Amino acid sequence: MTSIEQVVEVHRLAVKGRETVIARNIGGWLATVWLRGSRFTDVIDLARLTLTLGPHAPALNHLGGAQSSLGRLQQALSSYEQALRLYQETDDRGGEAAALNNIGGVFESLGDRRRALDYYQRALPLTRDVGGREGEAAALNNIGLAYDGLGEWQRALEYYQQALPISREIGDSAGVAVTLSNIGLASRHLGDPQRALDHYQQALSIQRDIGDRAGEATTLNNIGLAHDGLGDQPGALDYYRRALSLRREVGDRQGEAVTLANIGVLLGDVGESERALEFLRKALSIRREIGDRVGAATTLNNIGAILFGLGDLDGAREGMEEVLEVVLEVGDRSSEVVVRSNLAALLVEMGRVDEALEFQRGAVDLAERMGHPASGALRRYLGDIEQAARENEDRS
Repeated sequence: MTSIEQVVEVHRLAVKGRETVIARNIGGWLATVWLRGSRFTDVIDLARLTLTLGPHAPALNHLGGAQSSLGRLQQALSSYEQALRLYQETDDRGGEAAALNNIGGVFESLGDRRRALDYYQRALPLTRDVGGREGEAAALNNIGLAYDGLGEWQRALEYYQQALPISREIGDSAGVAVTLSNIGLASRHLGDPQRALDHYQQALSIQRDIGDRAGEATTLNNIGLAHDGLGDQPGALDYYRRALSLRREVGDRQGEAVTLANIGVLLGDVGESERALEFLRKALSIRREIGDRVGAATTLNNIGAILFGLGDLDGAREGMEEVLEVVLEVGDRSSEVVVRSNLAALLVEMGRVDEALEFQRGAVDLAERMGHPASGALRRYLGDIEQAARENEDRS
């Protein structure tokens, strides 16, 4: 029996014997280890076993983290909201801040970045009140990420630049690396890929120094994205492959799927459709295996786009309709905008312009209510479809 198996057995016996403090302490440690190793289903089982001893905010937080990682966003939201209420009842302001940040993260995953921003901004003063400098830096990073998702990249950069000196001041090397990567992300969006690469390389150096293999894999993946944006597909592919190898080494199944999908998208962009489908289908298989429905939907959307390019319109539509079903179920409004517009484009190609109008109007309406950065382009495309519909009427 390995040491981890022994810990699992001690936890089971503690729960059975109603040794609440021991069960909660061991369960918390084990959940943290398993979350780092992407053992999300195991974390869910562990947290639920711990919760048989009664409500416990940290166990609910771990449960929410695993559910969120598996794309079970509404379940994660429920777990985090229960944790938030418990923290508020005990006046645990540090725990309350953490729960608010977690809830914000779920809303961000759901595409509701304005609501995410509200939760992050509620968390920030709490972290300052309790003197949690590490939490303050995390909250600033989260606010920056929300603004990044809203297309307000300069404002995002301002928050990242507030977080960076805090992480440096408290000697949080991992936090410094994360913030440098975020600055790289904003710089890439602001059209400065070289600055993005500079910051990614700084983050990579730190992650290697501290032995953060999972973080290193994420940064290698981001460097690949930057090279792809520069039109350097061979360089991007090299970094993706290095990230993929490392993610497999550390057992990060979710990260492995992300990088496989990135390789697939790149290959599709350079016209290697069959190889692209091979990588995307591998990513889809992993995402379905770990229960990541949102990630699976994204990959299905990419597969549909390639099938569309290959002329397999029925196959593309089948995949995209499955994607729409998933994003509606989990409430991912940002993805819903993209999928509705993609379906509209597909239906135009199939000659079904009236149906395309319905989907594109839905995409535009939702995008404008969300403040989506692509609202203008989506409305212009709606105008193109409306023009096509008028021309069809004139011919008939």
